[in-house]
Amino acid sequence: MKYLISGGGTGGHIFPAVSIANALREADPSCDILFVGALGRMEMERVPQAGYPIVGLPIRGFDRKRPWRNVRVVIDLLRSMCQARKIIRNFRPDVGIGVGGYASGAAMKVAAKMGVPILLQEQNGFAGITNKLLKDDALKICVAYEGMERFFPKEKIILTGNPVRQNLTTGTKEEAIRYFNEVFGVNFTTDNKTLLIIGGSLGARTINESIILHLPELIKSDIQVIWQTGKNYFTACKTALNEYTSEFNIQDSKLIVTDFVSQMPLAYALADLVISRAGASSISEVCLLGKASILVPSPNVAEDHQTHNAMALVSKQAAVLVKDKDAQETLISTALSLISNEKQLQVLRQNIRALALPDSARLIAKEVMLLANKQ
Repeated sequence: MKYLISGGGTGGHIFPAVSIANALREADPSCDILFVGALGRMEMERVPQAGYPIVGLPIRGFDRKRPWRNVRVVIDLLRSMCQARKIIRNFRPDVGIGVGGYASGAAMKVAAKMGVPILLQEQNGFAGITNKLLKDDALKICVAYEGMERFFPKEKIILTGNPVRQNLTTGTKEEAIRYFNEVFGVNFTTDNKTLLIIGGSLGARTINESIILHLPELIKSDIQVIWQTGKNYFTACKTALNEYTSEFNIQDSKLIVTDFVSQMPLAYALADLVISRAGASSISEVCLLGKASILVPSPNVAEDHQTHNAMALVSKQAAVLVKDKDAQETLISTALSLISNEKQLQVLRQNIRALALPDSARLIAKEVMLLANKQ
């Protein structure tokens, strides 16, 4: 069987796409998988790192603020659709899988016109524009949230959850303590609570600024902190921490600041509370792992979909929401209060575990293979 997987632009699209590919290969080691992405976007690097070939299209999104620039965007879209036609003609996929993003729109639209059965995977509680445009072309639409009949035909919807990064459930607290103490030179113990702060790339600014403003409270507390800043903000965050600890001659800080946590399974294993944006992948991870969390939806995303994602948990008492505009004032005080309240942490853990949909990648792969066999 041959499978064409298209989408990307963000980790929220790429992680599920790679997980689906891994599940397909696990079920059928002889299958042939080809990715189609957008030139210059992160999938062109991440997908080959995962061991899969990828072809890039010269496609980009429409510029809503400067519409006069969209003449070139339309030309690139037409070029991309022509290239997608050649790719599909040469590869001859049995099924096309769209996970969202510009490239997915072009590739899946062309594939459907050429008679390839299409399956879509929607990560968010508020459907993305690409998948909404493709809903009539798709035979099946795998979703992560209930109530998606607002966006897609009910008979096409399958509730599967979001695939997450592999191996997140590996690791113990003891292994995590040894790793972080050795690599970062801190003095973490199993006796203290641990706060995990997950900053991404462009979306991490508000979270990072909130922490910088309240470093004294964090450092004076008895909790341990793992603070992932994202590459763009690491220097400013590290400088702020060094200036504070130097000024007050603090030698034994229990706060780690890093641009990227390479051993995320260990960070999750140690975390008693997680602060994160409300992207689909992040939410799926805390659900799967049963982690109490504070979600800070990014206001800089299409149609405010992160707030919709977060509210699906908050409405079931499975997470706490802090609005982006309130974060600098209330985020850290909320975190310090919550992490010291074991009873409330337990309620959040219990409720969020009930929302987890494990084996999402395998469920989606099964639907893909059913389509392929019918074809």
